[in-house]
Amino acid sequence: MSVHPRARDYPNSRLAAPIDQEAELTAGARINPGRRYGFFTDTTLCIGCKACEVACKEWNALPSEPGELSGHSYDNTGSLGASTWRHVAFVEKEGPGGVRAHELDAFQSNWLMMSDVCKHCSPAPCLEACPTGAIFRTEFDTVVVQQDICNGCGYCVPACPFGVVEVSPDDGKAHKCTLCYDRLKGGLEPACAKACPTDSIQFGELEELDRRARARVDDLHDRGVDGAYLYGAPDSPGATGGLQRLNAFFLLTDEPEVYNLPRAPSRPAERAAPSLGAGLAAAAGLMAAAFLLYGRR
Repeated sequence: MSVHPRARDYPNSRLAAPIDQEAELTAGARINPGRRYGFFTDTTLCIGCKACEVACKEWNALPSEPGELSGHSYDNTGSLGASTWRHVAFVEKEGPGGVRAHELDAFQSNWLMMSDVCKHCSPAPCLEACPTGAIFRTEFDTVVVQQDICNGCGYCVPACPFGVVEVSPDDGKAHKCTLCYDRLKGGLEPACAKACPTDSIQFGELEELDRRARARVDDLHDRGVDGAYLYGAPDSPGATGGLQRLNAFFLLTDEPEVYNLPRAPSRPAERAAPSLGAGLAAAAGLMAAAFLLYGRR
């Protein structure tokens, strides 16, 4: 394992002050305003430990989930929501005829696991739908909701093609992942990525993550995992319908729908003009019909 040269400056676990640009040591990325940052999530490395969920809740002071299973899955979280900004999905695969497979190809298992999160889309449909300016794009190209400005209208909820944003019943405000905006401003790696023990969640500049992700796909293809591909990167599934890219993108080995991801997400803004045109045309048709009917009288 490679160690950053700066790590030699901090040989002890007790520190007198926070480390400047600590993300450079933990993630190999210096955090500078004006650069674009995000997540690359390699689902082939996820072991379902949920360390990311716990780290996210601890750092952001989010309430815990009920201490019980749903009966539908080993996953007790269920989905992303106002109080769950990271969600590890457990997808059990079936064999032929709906029976559990007993023989598997190399590097495969009966389980697909994926740590889901807000995609910080570029452009962001939730931001476009927000009427108060509560949702803004930060200096790190991430998308954040400001609760002190949010009026709880909920327009962002149906605008999100991934079902990420939710209005909390507790405070009536919209909530979602901030990509640890407060940590980025302090030079710290996001809590979920720092806690991930297998590096399934990788944080960094998008250009570097793209390079790393494509190299990983090539490596998996060489190992016989022919179904590995990127979702949400430019020129890949998930970056369609007006979405240029997802700043939080994924490496998948099955169809997007299996992971509860849309194959071709779209922006409501792309449908606004055609819908308006159809509405105006319908109104003009009704006015013409009324003129023909009542004009003769």
